[in-house]
Amino acid sequence: MSAKIDTALPLEYQTEQNRMNILGFWIFLGAEIVLFATLFGVYGVLGHRHAGGPMQQDLFIIKDVMIQTMLLLTSSFTMGIAIFEMRRHQLKGMLVWLVITLLLGGGFLYMEIQEFTHYVHQGATMQTSAFLSSFFVLLGTHGLHVTLGIGWAVLLIIQLLQRGLTPVTARKTFIIGLYWHFLDVVWIFIFTFVYLAGLVS
Repeated sequence: MSAKIDTALPLEYQTEQNRMNILGFWIFLGAEIVLFATLFGVYGVLGHRHAGGPMQQDLFIIKDVMIQTMLLLTSSFTMGIAIFEMRRHQLKGMLVWLVITLLLGGGFLYMEIQEFTHYVHQGATMQTSAFLSSFFVLLGTHGLHVTLGIGWAVLLIIQLLQRGLTPVTARKTFIIGLYWHFLDVVWIFIFTFVYLAGLVS
């Protein structure tokens, strides 16, 4: 028996299965919040233990971090436009904004890899100090999530090209939108409590 469709709702919410899947993803994000809260807590404890190695002020280049931040926050905006286009049933527009989002996310990842490479060349590795261990784990976990998000979105774009905009592909697009916005919120906390606080402490 086919699922009952409520056309009065946005496309991604039109079936009971979609609504349950979206609720399940919100629960998953709750677990992700616990994960990152734990990593922030570890960094809060270990962030001042430099063991004679470089400190935050010795490493962080605020201009580069600002560019990373603008790339990721802008990608959140473009993801929002992609969802808006989805709600208007504009597949072409949605795909264009999804691709722009991925390009911005890729730019963010490129800069983060360059940042890590620069630190390592300066002798700042995970083995150098507790500060650097907690720093690399926190930012590496976030970077891994961004990488997974980009791969996930590429697969979604392929599916949209093959199947078009349906309640199922709309639900998947909405869920990845939630995921992407979550990563941006985590980055705002990283920018504030790791970079800004590290430079003024």
